Amino acid sequence: MEKFTKSDCISLLQEKYRQLQERGENRYPKRSDFTEREVIAVKAFLGPWPRALEAAGVKPPKSAKS
Repeated sequence: MEKFTKSDCISLLQEKYRQLQERGENRYPKRSDFTEREVIAVKAFLGPWPRALEAAGVKPPKSAKS
């Protein structure tokens, strides 16, 4: 069973976000879009799900006002 790295986790989130956009789904990746192993790895490296999305550059940081 392969181990995930921090960059693997960031790539997973970015790739899933890109796929969602291509399908016309205007949303951020959810935990349910990934396997349990992927979710555990992402949270281990990048923290809680909203922070992980920010770390991957998928979601703007909460402090950023748009």
